[in-house]
Amino acid sequence: MDPQGKAVEIGAKNLGIKNIKNTRIGKYIEFDVDTNNKIEAEEEVNNYCKKLLANPIMEDFEFTLDEVK
Repeated sequence: MDPQGKAVEIGAKNLGIKNIKNTRIGKYIEFDVDTNNKIEAEEEVNNYCKKLLANPIMEDFEFTLDEVK
């Protein structure tokens, strides 16, 4: 159980970011995106990072998507 990750997920849902699940926050932030559409997944992750996970004044972010079958 990751209380910080769960709190961020609740914030995401309040902002309309609906496909994010299982957020784990540590040295890296890892989470699942529940969609089969790669473009939709990229948009959702970008919004999640911009709106909740990164402070654009002080931080940059990058992400990679790994398909889970």
